[in-house]
Amino acid sequence: MASQTINGKAFEYALLFEFYERLNSITNVSITKNEPYKTAKRFFDSFNEMEQDSFRITASASINFIIDIEPRLSNGISKKDNLTLDLVSDKAGQTGDVRDVLMIRSLQKWEIGISAKNNHRAVKHSRLSQKINFGEKWLGIPCSQNYFEEITPIFDLLANLRAKDKSTKWTSIENMHKIIYLPILDAFRKELLRLDKENPNILAENLIQYLVGNQDFYKVIKGNKKVEIQAYNLHGTLNLPFEKIKPKAKIPKLKLPSRLIEIVYQQNSTTTLLVSLNEGWQISFRIHNASSRVEPSLKFDINLISAPHTLFTNHIFISE
Repeated sequence: MASQTINGKAFEYALLFEFYERLNSITNVSITKNEPYKTAKRFFDSFNEMEQDSFRITASASINFIIDIEPRLSNGISKKDNLTLDLVSDKAGQTGDVRDVLMIRSLQKWEIGISAKNNHRAVKHSRLSQKINFGEKWLGIPCSQNYFEEITPIFDLLANLRAKDKSTKWTSIENMHKIIYLPILDAFRKELLRLDKENPNILAENLIQYLVGNQDFYKVIKGNKKVEIQAYNLHGTLNLPFEKIKPKAKIPKLKLPSRLIEIVYQQNSTTTLLVSLNEGWQISFRIHNASSRVEPSLKFDINLISAPHTLFTNHIFISE
């Protein structure tokens, strides 16, 4: 398993553990010891004490801040109002829910979630292949027959290369960018523009909800001696008061886009498309082969280049 995943899971565990430690003396709190929890704990335990401390210190710094802006974390209605801490299985991400850590108060019909990132900012890693209807999967709007007719010959070529010799490397394909990447990206670009034209005002919003998340959440990004907290308050469910207790800082609501402005290639690039939407959203789609050997699918590394200026961001510096 890639070290990125191991670090990410260990950080999720550290967040859960530190939330429990911090809130245990203030309110009724419990941890759901499910499979994702056991996996994350195992990864956390695989690090030495110094590395574990680094995860915990970073988690602790972000938690102090989140508790200040989410008064419902430390305040229950009664003894029966239990706060449950959950780690979510990776499958949820495929349906557009990007949260890793959930804090739930069933009695208050309230929950908030955190997307935990360890040193990386990518929002999604989605695949393209001749079997994947990205329009249906991402946006709820199916791709056209034309799109599949355009991409099929290219993926067929890759499937044939693989069938001939499973060890064929991508590097053995001459002019790979010209004969593989560019035609796929061109077809993808054309299809996005077509889907938008036929479904005005729907595509832009659905695309952001698929990529950024269809539930409100905090993104906690562990960096080197610092932690960044972003608040994706798309539906206004974050930062709620508890009875008369108000949050210590105000988190503005984020506006979803309603319009696709343009899709262009990044300057001097044959692998990256930039998708610009209104309200200040811009996303980059970088296509790449996921493994060194040829296979009939390609992967996107999708990053948020810019978000609305109302995206709440807080940097906390940590001296370890």
